[in-house]
Amino acid sequence: MRPPSPSIPEKKFVYDALKQSLRLDGRDMLDFRTPTFTFGPELGWVECAMGKTRVIAQLDAKMVKPLPERPFEGIITIHSEISPMASSDYEPGRSSEEEVTLTRMLDKVLRRSDAIDKESLCVLAGQRVWQLRLTVHVLADAGNILDCSCLAGIVALKHFRKPEVEVIGDEVIVVRIETALITHHLNAHPISLAIHHTPFCLTFAFFPDALTRPVVDPSLLEQRLSSGLMSIAMNAQREICVLHKAGGVPTAPEEVLRLINVTSILVKDLDKRVEARLLEDWEGRKIEVT
Repeated sequence: MRPPSPSIPEKKFVYDALKQSLRLDGRDMLDFRTPTFTFGPELGWVECAMGKTRVIAQLDAKMVKPLPERPFEGIITIHSEISPMASSDYEPGRSSEEEVTLTRMLDKVLRRSDAIDKESLCVLAGQRVWQLRLTVHVLADAGNILDCSCLAGIVALKHFRKPEVEVIGDEVIVVRIETALITHHLNAHPISLAIHHTPFCLTFAFFPDALTRPVVDPSLLEQRLSSGLMSIAMNAQREICVLHKAGGVPTAPEEVLRLINVTSILVKDLDKRVEARLLEDWEGRKIEVT
């Protein structure tokens, strides 16, 4: 079931406000909602909230046999779920168009951008590799679930730690922290993933009136009233990982370059915020092995 279209007075009010560079939630046109992170007891479990949009990302790892054509690389799979709990617009047990688009974009931003070093996930060439499974659950859709999901996903990858592994001949032994504490295994400690870079996704909404400038991080109403969306995934080194714009109003190259510059500024702030929050959480849960 498609969501009902906004009423004509509602549409006119929002358009008139945007022409005056005003947004209903009080933000400037290029203001990003401040994200907050809540970490679970398990490493790799993260809840990300941007305004009323909330997403949970969970990362699991297990030992599997590698793909025959990639014997030296680990495997990364990404799944997303948008249930009716997020919004009454979504139907239970049926993949919506938004869910398919979300999964494809998460795959482009987090897996195909080579953010994670897949070769570092290899334990025993051709026999054993780590398989990472990232699952993203949308808890509440108040607009821009893509950016919130990408942010939750990359934070979960940075927060996750895989257990120590010992290889003796063809035998692979996974030394978990609980076992290490009992057996006094001095070298066992959780190991972070080898991350080449940290991509963040920012989405801009365009409107039909040429006098209205695009807005970043659109709310649900702004998203429904927009004529098109453009998502830019970039890391703190100003490297563009993904630039996605499917249809919508024509955009001049100068405007695209302007939004890329805006993205680079916002991404640096996001990177600092994420690193500070991860450091705070990790210091609070450090395990001393004696």
